[in-house]
Amino acid sequence: MKKHLILLLFLATFVGCKSTSVVNTKVDNKTERILKGNWTITSVNYPGSDYIKVESFYLADSKCFVNSNWNFISNNNKGDMKLNNSSSACIDYSSPITWYLNKEGQFVLKFTNDYKAKEVSNGFVLTINNVTETSFDLVDKINVAGSIKKITYTFQKN
Repeated sequence: MKKHLILLLFLATFVGCKSTSVVNTKVDNKTERILKGNWTITSVNYPGSDYIKVESFYLADSKCFVNSNWNFISNNNKGDMKLNNSSSACIDYSSPITWYLNKEGQFVLKFTNDYKAKEVSNGFVLTINNVTETSFDLVDKINVAGSIKKITYTFQKN
């Protein structure tokens, strides 16, 4: 009986203790605050863009993202986006989004389409570059004929 009591106390102590470390998914709240607001993608560039079509974010041709509107809310890392390209080759699309900067300083993006972010299993991790008060770039990696190339989305603040 004494062994059971000691074992029970040991397990209670072991289970009752938890780590005090905090997992930090935010690297730079200052950058997140800079991104707050309404933005427009002014250009999408990648090698061979005149000859090769790239489907961005599994949604539409990358050229359809030019003139798209994005709203980033920094205090809850949500927002929305809307494709606004008038080309007949482009679809009408809009979606709520969630976003944040991960601990590596990369931009993580999910299109939630009225689901909760935790219910959406796929997302995109992009590199964020050239951040200023009025512009920034998101850079994704794409596979072009077995070679990894970079596609750059240039954002301008509205």
